Amino acid sequence: MSNHGGGADHLHAQQAREARTAADEVYQAILARAPEHDIDPTLDRVRAVCELLGDPQKAYRTIHLTGTNGKTSTSRMVERLLREHGLRTGRFTSPHLTRVNERIAIDGEPISDERFVEVWQDVAPYVHLVDTQSAERGEPRLSFFEVFTVMAFAAFADAPVEVAVIEVGLGGRWDSTNVVDGEVAVVTPIAMDHERYLGDTLVEIASEKAGIVKDGATLVLATQQEDVEGVLLTAAAERGARVVREGVDVAVLERTVAVGGQLLTLRGMGGVYADVFLPLHGAFQAHNALLALVAVEAFLTGGAALDGSVVEAAFGDASSPGRLEIVRSSPTIIVDGAHNPAGVEALVEAVEEAFHFQRIVGVVGVMADKDPEGILSVLEPVLDEIVVTRASTSRALDPEDLAEVARDVFGEDRVHVVERLDEAVDLAAARAEADVERGAAVLVTGSIVLVAEARILLGRP
Repeated sequence: MSNHGGGADHLHAQQAREARTAADEVYQAILARAPEHDIDPTLDRVRAVCELLGDPQKAYRTIHLTGTNGKTSTSRMVERLLREHGLRTGRFTSPHLTRVNERIAIDGEPISDERFVEVWQDVAPYVHLVDTQSAERGEPRLSFFEVFTVMAFAAFADAPVEVAVIEVGLGGRWDSTNVVDGEVAVVTPIAMDHERYLGDTLVEIASEKAGIVKDGATLVLATQQEDVEGVLLTAAAERGARVVREGVDVAVLERTVAVGGQLLTLRGMGGVYADVFLPLHGAFQAHNALLALVAVEAFLTGGAALDGSVVEAAFGDASSPGRLEIVRSSPTIIVDGAHNPAGVEALVEAVEEAFHFQRIVGVVGVMADKDPEGILSVLEPVLDEIVVTRASTSRALDPEDLAEVARDVFGEDRVHVVERLDEAVDLAAARAEADVERGAAVLVTGSIVLVAEARILLGRP
C-alpha cells in the first residue's frame, strides 16, 4: 500500500514552514526601518519608488479611507460589498493582528507567505535605489509603512485587482498611501489621536485628513463636529468634489439589537435598505456600514441604488477581527482595539447595549503616546475591576505608570498590576468569576497591539 499522500503532505508542510521563515525574515528586515508611527512629511520617496515600478497604484480604481476611528471596519465592509458585486479586490489596512500579510489582502484573503516574499523581491531593488538617493541627500530611507504601501500597490497591480480599498496609516495629506487618486474618499469620525504628528486641535487634524480628497472625487463624510465638518467641506469645494454627508444626505434610519449583531435600516444615496443584518455589535458599526454602503453606491453607480440582496449577502458576511470580538466563553472574553477616548466611548456604549454581564473585569494596556486618563475614565463605569498590563513593544506605557493613573480613576482596591499578558488574562478571568455564577466577562482593550497579542494567546487565527 503506497503512502504517496503522506509524503506529499509532509513536503507541503515543510514548504509552508520554509515560506513562513522566509516571510518572517523579510518582515524583520523591513521592521528595522523607521516605525510606522514615525512619519516624515513627504510623499517623495513613495512616489519615486512607484514611478520606478511603473506607477502600479494607477493600474486599478481606488477608494481611499481616513478618519480617527472605524477605518479598518469600514474598509473591510467596503471591500466585502465590492467583492459581492463580482469585482476582484485589493485591501490595504493597518495595523495587523496576527500576521503582517493581513495588511495586504486580495479578494478578501491575506497574501500568502510565498507571495509576500515575491512581492518584496520585486520591489526591493527600487526601494534600495531610492534609499541610496535619499541617503546622498542626507534624508531618511523609506520607513516601514512606506515599504508596505509600495508592496501593496505592486501586489494589487500584479494580481491584477479591479479596485483597491486603501486605508491611510496616519493622517492623510502626508500619508504614504496618498499617492493614489481615490475616486471616492471616506472620512470616518475624527477625534483626538496622534497629536504629536497631526496637530493639537481637531481642526488641525481634520485639515491633514482632508488631504486625501482629490479633484472631482466623491467625499463620503461621517457625522463630524461642526468645525471639523467645515474644514472638510472647504477642502471638497476647493477640489470640486461631490459631498455626501451622514445625517444630511444619508442616514442610519433604524437599528435594533439582534442575536449575534444588529438589524439595520439604512438610507443610502439611491434609496432605503431595510432589515439588513450585520453580525457586528455597536452603534458605531452601524454607522461604519452606512459609510461603506454609500461609498460603494458612489463608486459603482454614481449614487443609484445597489441590489438589496447583494447588500444583504455582503453585510451578513461582514467581519471585524479585534473589534468587540468574543474570543472565548466561560468566562466570556471580549477583545476590542479601542485606543483613544472616542473609541473607548463607542466600545462602552456597545458593551452596555449588546451584552448583559453581571461583572466585567478589564485587562488594559496603552501606548505611551496615548491618553491613559481619558481612556480609563471612560472605561471606569463599566468595569468592576481592572488588571493593568502591557503589550510586548517598547512603545507600551509601563504598567506601574498606568496603574498610578488607574488608582486615581478606579481607587486602590479595584486595580491589579500584572506585567505579563497571559497572567493578566488569567487573573482577570478569576476575578470576573469570583462573585458571580454566570454573566462574568473579561474585556481586553486599550491598544491594538495588546488585542493582537491577546487573540494569539487565546488561539484566534
